[in-house]
Amino acid sequence: MRFLKLLSVSVIAAAFIVALAVVPTKLCFESGESYTFFCGDSSKNCKEITTVSNAEFKKLLLQDICGESTVYRNFNLEEYLETVNGEVVFVEKLSDSVNYYCKADLPYSVSLYGEEINLHVCIKSDAVKVASPIIFGGY
Repeated sequence: MRFLKLLSVSVIAAAFIVALAVVPTKLCFESGESYTFFCGDSSKNCKEITTVSNAEFKKLLLQDICGESTVYRNFNLEEYLETVNGEVVFVEKLSDSVNYYCKADLPYSVSLYGEEINLHVCIKSDAVKVASPIIFGGY
């Protein structure tokens, strides 16, 4: 009986380790000051979950992820676009920021103004927020 309990625990532990190895936990972005996951099935019901550490582990625990974002203090748009094979589709200038809506090799996307967008970069004077597909909930 004791052997069967030990065997059961071992099988469950092994299954958990295999699940962690198989489940894709790669983040869209290198984690910056904070990392946010957008969960839901549309922007209407999008819930933001932000962490300042262990974003990869946090991702494992979430369901219905429809986007990701992070905040950087230092960021070079041109260099980053090269790393994700990105191109700027349109730019929106506001009083406190400049927003770049782009096509890139990232997993999430939305349709904006008839274009498929999967990278949104919002540059402010003190920080930059990048998101795929877009920054839900504002910045």
